[in-house]
Amino acid sequence: MRRNGSVGTRNYIGILSTVNCSATVAKAAADSLDQSAELSQMGFDGVVAITHGTGCAINTESEGFAFLERVIAGYAQHPNFAFVLIIGLGCETNQVKALVQRSGLEDASRLSYFNIQEAGGTRSSIKMARERIMEMAVQHGPMVRQSVPLEHLVVALQCGGSDGYSGITANPALGHAADLIVQQGGSVILGETPEIYGAENLLVDRATDESIAQKLLDRIDWWMHYTEINGAELNNNPSPGNKAGGLSTILEKSLGAVAKGGTSSLNDVLEYAERMTQRGFNFMDSPGYDPISVTGQIASGSNVVCFTTGRGSVSGFKPAPCLKLATNTPMYEKMQEDMDINCGVIVDGTASVEVVGEQIFEQIIAIASGDMSASESLGYGNNEFVPWMVGAVT
Repeated sequence: MRRNGSVGTRNYIGILSTVNCSATVAKAAADSLDQSAELSQMGFDGVVAITHGTGCAINTESEGFAFLERVIAGYAQHPNFAFVLIIGLGCETNQVKALVQRSGLEDASRLSYFNIQEAGGTRSSIKMARERIMEMAVQHGPMVRQSVPLEHLVVALQCGGSDGYSGITANPALGHAADLIVQQGGSVILGETPEIYGAENLLVDRATDESIAQKLLDRIDWWMHYTEINGAELNNNPSPGNKAGGLSTILEKSLGAVAKGGTSSLNDVLEYAERMTQRGFNFMDSPGYDPISVTGQIASGSNVVCFTTGRGSVSGFKPAPCLKLATNTPMYEKMQEDMDINCGVIVDGTASVEVVGEQIFEQIIAIASGDMSASESLGYGNNEFVPWMVGAVT
């Protein structure tokens, strides 16, 4: 548990870039610090460079700019980071000082920041970053794990590379686990608005009141307009991999995707990367592109990610540990080093949805308590921070 009362499942240090121009310095500083044994000896899990490909030439009044600010602020405040350093270039649209002030990030014990142009260039900036990190590490000292109630658990519900088994094995099993988490006072966040299209009524019926239901319907309307003006359509969402795996329509895909959310009441609908305030089952608006969606879920407060996959996925999502749930046994056996649980046993007839759901629930708790997931054991998770960019870049 952090000093501010938030609860993390990992103890990383973050170096965040405001703009692509400071990404190289952020990565170099993180790599340099990770090569040293000092931080691990102090109880830290490592240094994560949170970098991206944008941050300049953006309209500051656009949704895309608001999304970028929200994801950076969400990661900067994330309890899986002991503290963070934000590095800017100095002349970009996404000014670090303005970001800190607008996002309420002025807690000096958890955050430090500077611009490369003021620091004197690349080498000086890497040296400054190392010094700042080590100073803050000493101030924070070692953290010790302690038992806390499950109400502090926030799990991102995600799927990628879905197939014809997703809706009858891994997704409903994860939905059962999600219900168990909510019953214990914890929270889950479902995302990917285009991938509930056609089945949104199943979530609307579970909304706690009309205003929550309307929030979800408003997001569907936004997507109808957004896809139309970009020459696309929501009802042709399945990818080539989805189709090869047996999914032919968005409705088939959506029915399976909604199953991840279990049966609990829908307590809130969040804008992309909006901070979660209502415990229980939440829905967050996001694209069906997994890295963008998970980035938003983590920024909203998810401290664990559960990722179902039928075709196979090899992503990780630092600073949150990620569990991979295979929908079928052949893929699990082929990609076992990347998978955490084989939900294919459901269709094999050797276990029920409920039994596998309870297994997922127990594994989530074990991972949140410090056990390593498959993707963590492989060192994955440094490249999946992908903010959702909407609007013109000039």
